[in-house]
Amino acid sequence: MSSRIKTLILAAVIAVTFISTTAMNSQAISLGDIVKVGGVAFVVDKFGDQINKFVNTITANKNLGTDEATAVVPIISLGGGGYIGAVQVIGTKANVEKTKAVVQVESNATFGRNIRVKALVPVGSRTTSNIKRIYGVGVSAIIDIRI
Repeated sequence: MSSRIKTLILAAVIAVTFISTTAMNSQAISLGDIVKVGGVAFVVDKFGDQINKFVNTITANKNLGTDEATAVVPIISLGGGGYIGAVQVIGTKANVEKTKAVVQVESNATFGRNIRVKALVPVGSRTTSNIKRIYGVGVSAIIDIRI
């Protein structure tokens, strides 16, 4: 990673930390949570196109047709509403452009055995208050961002 990218990430983390100090005094929010949420959002916004090209290279998605596209968007936890990671989505160009995030929904069930399901649902908003599912888009890669 170049020193310019490291400097940008460090500046963003410092800015989020400084801004969040006021919020921490009025709410029980962990500084680590704020840095992670802000860090993931910053990385996806700033480097999403580069990450997308990298994922396309390692998954051999370089010959997509004119109607198909990929993009990197954040994962939002439905319970907390914070950004918890990123994914690459794939689908028709029009539907991928509508996809702003992927909501992660978790649930447990028993069918003879206990199972846990994590569903990743492409949506057209980065907030959990106005969730609208985008059909015809799937998750093609999960991206871990160390903050």
